[in-house]
Amino acid sequence: MNDTTTNLGSAAALLTDGQRARMRAKGRENAARIEDDGDTHDFWPVVKLFCPWGAATWLLSELDPEDEDIAFGLCDLGMGSPELGSVRLSELAAIRGPGGLTIERDQHFTPNKSLTAYADEARQHGFIRA
Repeated sequence: MNDTTTNLGSAAALLTDGQRARMRAKGRENAARIEDDGDTHDFWPVVKLFCPWGAATWLLSELDPEDEDIAFGLCDLGMGSPELGSVRLSELAAIRGPGGLTIERDQHFTPNKSLTAYADEARQHGFIRA
C-alpha cells in the first residue's frame, strides 16, 4: 500500500462519509427520474476502487436508494470487457488477495468526464483508463 491509497477491510470503509452522501443523493435522483420519465442522469464517478494485485477497477457513481450495499458504476474485472452495472460493496470488501490484500480506494482520483464517457473509452481500450 502506498500513500495514494487506503487499505479497505469492510464495506463501510470502501467509501468516505462524503462519497457515501454524494452517491446516496445521486441514487435518489436517478430513482426519481426513472419513476418520472425513465431517463437517468449520466453522472460523473465519485470513487475509484481497484485491486492492487490485479487489473480489476471500479468507477462508482451512485448507491441504490433501497439497498445502499449496491453501487452503480463502470466495472472492469480485468478481463477486457468493462461494463456499466451494479456491484455489492460487501462483496468487494470481502475479497482477499495475496498476503491478505484488499480492494483499495484511490484517494487522489479526480474524475474528468461522465461515467458513460469513461465506459465508451474503456470499451475501446479493453480497460478503464482513470
